[in-house]
Amino acid sequence: MQELSEVRALDNTGFEGCAHARHGRTRQVLLMDRETLEAMDLRPGIIRENITTDGLNVNGLQIGQLLRVGEARLEVSEVCNPCDLMEAIRPGLRKELWGRRGMLCRVLEGGVIRRGDSIEKLS
Repeated sequence: MQELSEVRALDNTGFEGCAHARHGRTRQVLLMDRETLEAMDLRPGIIRENITTDGLNVNGLQIGQLLRVGEARLEVSEVCNPCDLMEAIRPGLRKELWGRRGMLCRVLEGGVIRRGDSIEKLS
């Protein structure tokens, strides 16, 4: 993963240029919080999250929660269960991350997201 100063979220697809962006899927954007990464001694981006948050308990978000991130609007669509790729980072990491790997979202409305943009929970 490469850290960017800004990215364009595409309607119902994911991030422009992202190899995992797929139109119509629920697994378009992965959110992960910095606090969990730090507690597990992991650097941002290592578990392939698209957005690393500060001060937001990502794992506590409910399915269906709407979020405004920069110009984009996201919907929390599912829990991200850790896969075998986590074992390549550190043996045992898949088990450590169970229930803590973040939340997947789908892009309801695209737009530019810039580093440092706030994340607002919408009702």
